Amino acid sequence: MSRIAKYPVEIPKGVEASIKPDLITVKGPLGTLTQTLTGSVIINEDGGKLSFIVANDSREAKAMSGTLRALVANMVIGVSKGFERKLSLVGVGYRAAVQGDAVKLQLGFSHDVIHAMPAGVKAECPTQTEIVLKGSNKQVVGQVAAELRAYRPPEPYKGKGVRYVGEHVIIKETKKK
Repeated sequence: MSRIAKYPVEIPKGVEASIKPDLITVKGPLGTLTQTLTGSVIINEDGGKLSFIVANDSREAKAMSGTLRALVANMVIGVSKGFERKLSLVGVGYRAAVQGDAVKLQLGFSHDVIHAMPAGVKAECPTQTEIVLKGSNKQVVGQVAAELRAYRPPEPYKGKGVRYVGEHVIIKETKKK
């Protein structure tokens, strides 16, 4: 059995989880998230804690128990606190602005890049060179951040581009004569 699946997931106040044979739904102040279940893991709720038990002794079921525990823990955190991902734009003339439900990026192309935000993800720009993405689903917030970064990933010679806050970009040395 997975080591992470041995630890139960605590459900904080204001969050409720409903378990059906093929679906788990977690509701909280920031929204509702659902996850489909396989028959290889059994979820029990007792005293505000969710525990994960392997249904059969297969290798896939043991691995799935830890995966499912991590997904449900992220759902509980997402509907109670939410997730946040910060991006910074490094480069002369690189700017970002929020326009309604989209982010407008000026990244040195001949045109502006307009990226529409999916449902459940909010974008903010505290300054012209910072983007803050917030949402309850960790996977969707991370995917949107990766899509924005993919428009102009940091290049290795000057470090210009869109990068995550705290990301360390290794700068290469230029060619010498």
